Amino acid sequence: MQTKYPPNVLNEMCPSRQTLEIIADKWATLVLVSIARGINRHNRMLREIGGISKKMLAQTLRKLEQNGIVNRKVYPVVPPMVEYTLTPIGKELLEPISMLGAWAEKNAGAVQEARQRFDERADSFELTFAEA
Repeated sequence: MQTKYPPNVLNEMCPSRQTLEIIADKWATLVLVSIARGINRHNRMLREIGGISKKMLAQTLRKLEQNGIVNRKVYPVVPPMVEYTLTPIGKELLEPISMLGAWAEKNAGAVQEARQRFDERADSFELTFAEA
C-alpha cells in the first residue's frame, strides 16, 4: 500500500520528486529540445546533441518514453525506422524547458565570470594556507 503525500518536491517520498528527477537530467532536457525542433530520429539526434553517446541517448529516450513524455513509433521497413514525438505532457514541458534554456544562454557569461572569480579566490586561499 502506497502512502499519499501532499505535493511537495522537497519531500523525498513525493511522486513529484520522482517526476522532477526525470527532467532534471541534462540529457533529457537536450533530447526534448531536439525533438521539439523536429529532430526525431536517433542518428539525427546523435549528430545534433553535442557530447551525447549512443548509449546515453538510447537510455534517455527509453526513460522519457517509459514516463510518458515521448512517443516512439517503429515503421515496419528494412532497415527499421524509428521516430520520436512529444506526448501532450512532453509538449507541456517544453515551456519551462525553453525558459531554462533561454536563461542559460542569457546568463552563460555571468556564470563563467563567477566561476573565474571563485577559482581565483580559491587559488589565493590555497596560497595563503600553504604559506602559513
